[in-house]
Amino acid sequence: MAAKWIETLVGSLDQKKQYKRHMARMEALPEPHRSAAKALQRYFMYQGGIVDGNTLVAMLGDSVDLWERAVADNTPVRAIVGDDPVEFAETFVSAYSGRQWMDKERERLRKAIDAAAGNSGEEHS
Repeated sequence: MAAKWIETLVGSLDQKKQYKRHMARMEALPEPHRSAAKALQRYFMYQGGIVDGNTLVAMLGDSVDLWERAVADNTPVRAIVGDDPVEFAETFVSAYSGRQWMDKERERLRKAIDAAAGNSGEEHS
Protein backbone atom coordinates (compact mmCIF):
# COMPACT_ATOMS: atom_id res chain seq x y z
CA MET A 1 0.00 0.00 0.00
CA ALA A 2 2.72 2.49 0.95
CA ALA A 3 4.72 1.78 -2.22
CA LYS A 4 1.66 2.49 -4.40
CA TRP A 5 0.99 5.72 -2.54
CA ILE A 6 4.61 6.88 -2.95
CA GLU A 7 4.57 6.00 -6.66
CA THR A 8 1.34 7.95 -7.11
CA LEU A 9 2.88 10.95 -5.38
CA VAL A 10 6.32 11.04 -7.03
CA GLY A 11 5.87 8.94 -10.15
CA SER A 12 7.27 5.62 -11.23
CA LEU A 13 10.66 4.93 -9.71
CA ASP A 14 11.40 2.51 -12.55
CA GLN A 15 10.78 5.29 -15.09
CA LYS A 16 13.12 7.59 -13.19
CA LYS A 17 15.82 4.92 -13.22
CA GLN A 18 15.34 4.38 -16.97
CA TYR A 19 15.49 8.13 -17.56
CA LYS A 20 18.74 8.42 -15.61
CA ARG A 21 20.24 5.51 -17.59
CA HIS A 22 19.28 7.19 -20.87
CA MET A 23 20.81 10.46 -19.72
CA ALA A 24 24.04 8.68 -18.70
CA ARG A 25 24.20 7.04 -22.14
CA MET A 26 23.71 10.45 -23.72
CA GLU A 27 26.54 11.93 -21.64
CA ALA A 28 28.80 9.09 -22.84
CA LEU A 29 28.36 10.05 -26.50
CA PRO A 30 31.38 11.69 -28.14
CA GLU A 31 31.18 15.23 -29.49
CA PRO A 32 29.50 16.54 -31.60
CA HIS A 33 26.84 13.84 -31.23
CA ARG A 34 26.50 14.48 -27.48
CA SER A 35 25.77 18.18 -27.99
CA ALA A 36 23.25 17.43 -30.74
CA ALA A 37 21.53 14.73 -28.66
CA LYS A 38 21.33 17.02 -25.63
CA ALA A 39 19.94 19.88 -27.71
CA LEU A 40 17.26 17.61 -29.14
CA GLN A 41 16.42 16.17 -25.72
CA ARG A 42 15.90 19.70 -24.40
CA TYR A 43 13.67 20.54 -27.36
CA PHE A 44 11.69 17.31 -26.87
CA MET A 45 10.97 18.28 -23.27
CA TYR A 46 9.63 21.69 -24.27
CA GLN A 47 7.97 20.93 -27.59
CA GLY A 48 6.73 17.41 -27.01
CA GLY A 49 4.61 18.15 -23.98
CA ILE A 50 4.27 14.42 -23.34
CA VAL A 51 2.81 13.75 -19.91
CA ASP A 52 2.82 9.95 -20.02
CA GLY A 53 6.03 8.74 -18.38
CA ASN A 54 6.23 5.49 -20.35
CA THR A 55 5.98 7.34 -23.65
CA LEU A 56 8.54 9.94 -22.62
CA VAL A 57 11.07 7.34 -21.44
CA ALA A 58 10.60 5.31 -24.63
CA MET A 59 11.10 8.40 -26.79
CA LEU A 60 14.28 9.41 -24.98
CA GLY A 61 15.61 5.85 -25.15
CA ASP A 62 14.96 5.69 -28.88
CA SER A 63 16.70 9.03 -29.34
CA VAL A 64 19.81 7.81 -27.52
CA ASP A 65 19.71 4.57 -29.55
CA LEU A 66 19.67 6.66 -32.72
CA TRP A 67 22.70 8.70 -31.64
CA GLU A 68 24.64 5.65 -30.47
CA ARG A 69 24.03 4.02 -33.86
CA ALA A 70 25.14 7.21 -35.62
CA VAL A 71 28.39 7.20 -33.63
CA ALA A 72 28.99 3.51 -34.38
CA ASP A 73 28.41 4.12 -38.10
CA ASN A 74 30.41 7.39 -38.19
CA THR A 75 27.30 9.21 -39.40
CA PRO A 76 27.64 13.01 -39.24
CA VAL A 77 25.13 15.01 -37.20
CA ARG A 78 23.68 16.77 -40.28
CA ALA A 79 23.08 13.40 -41.95
CA ILE A 80 20.79 12.57 -39.02
CA VAL A 81 18.91 15.85 -38.49
CA GLY A 82 19.10 17.27 -41.99
CA ASP A 83 19.07 20.97 -42.82
CA ASP A 84 16.22 21.80 -40.43
CA PRO A 85 16.73 20.35 -36.94
CA VAL A 86 13.35 21.71 -35.80
CA GLU A 87 11.55 19.75 -38.51
CA PHE A 88 13.52 16.64 -37.55
CA ALA A 89 12.68 17.09 -33.85
CA GLU A 90 8.99 17.67 -34.46
CA THR A 91 8.74 14.69 -36.80
CA PHE A 92 10.54 12.54 -34.22
CA VAL A 93 8.21 13.64 -31.40
CA SER A 94 5.10 13.13 -33.55
CA ALA A 95 5.86 9.41 -33.70
CA TYR A 96 5.14 9.22 -29.97
CA SER A 97 1.43 9.79 -29.72
CA GLY A 98 1.13 9.58 -25.96
CA ARG A 99 -1.13 11.90 -24.04
CA GLN A 100 0.19 15.46 -24.17
CA TRP A 101 -0.41 18.42 -21.87
CA MET A 102 -1.93 20.27 -24.83
CA ASP A 103 -4.69 17.65 -25.14
CA LYS A 104 -6.52 19.19 -22.17
CA GLU A 105 -6.29 22.66 -23.71
CA ARG A 106 -7.49 21.40 -27.09
CA GLU A 107 -10.54 19.87 -25.45
CA ARG A 108 -11.13 23.03 -23.42
CA LEU A 109 -11.01 25.12 -26.63
CA ARG A 110 -13.46 22.79 -28.40
CA LYS A 111 -15.93 22.99 -25.51
CA ALA A 112 -15.61 26.77 -25.23
CA ILE A 113 -16.27 27.28 -28.94
CA ASP A 114 -19.15 24.79 -28.88
CA ALA A 115 -20.66 26.63 -25.92
CA ALA A 116 -20.13 30.04 -27.54
CA ALA A 117 -21.61 28.94 -30.85
CA GLY A 118 -24.49 27.21 -29.08
CA ASN A 119 -25.25 30.24 -26.92
CA SER A 120 -25.28 32.67 -29.84
CA GLY A 121 -27.38 30.48 -32.09
CA GLU A 122 -24.64 30.37 -34.72
CA GLU A 123 -24.31 27.45 -37.05
CA HIS A 124 -21.18 26.65 -38.97
CA SER A 125 -21.36 26.12 -42.70
